[in-house]
Amino acid sequence: MVIGGSGVDTIVRVDSLPVPLADSVLVGPIEEWPGHTGGNVALGARALGLRVALLDCIGDDWIGAQVRERLAKGDVEFAPVISSAGTRRAVNLVDATGRRMSFYDARDPDGLRMPRDHYLPRLRRARHVHVSIMNFARFLYDDIEDLGVPVSTDLHDWDGLADHHREFALRSDLVFLSAAGAGEGTPHLMREILREGRAQTVVATAGADGSYVLTRDILTRDGNSTPHHIPATVPPAPAVDSNGAGDAYVCGFLYGRLTGRDVLECARLGAVAGAYACTAPGSTALISPEALLGGAL
Repeated sequence: MVIGGSGVDTIVRVDSLPVPLADSVLVGPIEEWPGHTGGNVALGARALGLRVALLDCIGDDWIGAQVRERLAKGDVEFAPVISSAGTRRAVNLVDATGRRMSFYDARDPDGLRMPRDHYLPRLRRARHVHVSIMNFARFLYDDIEDLGVPVSTDLHDWDGLADHHREFALRSDLVFLSAAGAGEGTPHLMREILREGRAQTVVATAGADGSYVLTRDILTRDGNSTPHHIPATVPPAPAVDSNGAGDAYVCGFLYGRLTGRDVLECARLGAVAGAYACTAPGSTALISPEALLGGAL
């Protein structure tokens, strides 16, 4: 089950980042792709053969209709709560190498909540819960813990300081984050999450530099342990767009976890899925189980 994080990306392709300051810049066709982090994880996990439900708050608007349509085509069970604030959006600038800069319109008001009678029956059937860092989602943690369901989250580019992310970091069993946020302080942040929270595993993705994995058992043996490095996988085709690559990594890792593989093999599967995601625009490259396992050999 995926909690939160659906929306629509508007993709604008530019020659380079940062974009030169100008009144007007000619670009190629501007495209819109429903997805965002929760939608991408739900679609990617379903493409890998996992049964997936996505619970979220969206608007009764044309943007939300796009989200519903893509999830339906991807065979994801979608159970939304209608929010008067509307559906989340982002504008992503993507350069010629596939790098991106995202302008995210979160929209959700601080007081937005998902009713317990909406999510509890579905939580009781879940084997694993992946929580997007939407504010309303933090209020589901007590029920998730009471039910004993394993939970993961993706902190994205958390620098270790912003308060919004901290509860997600410390109340999840499996934590993903991007090294772009903490930079050279990423290993310290990974150790801090393990020491202060309930996580058993922390994974930091670093784009072309691969990813890093640190587990509680390693940290217990050596309090200053160095995370294990997993090299990046070479994409099977030219990289055109990194949108959704981190979400694809999460899907590959969770597939490995839910099929009983060890943590380093899970990370290798994540690397394969992340690389594959870069080969098509707008998080549309959803890897199959056959391609995932073949690419990890």
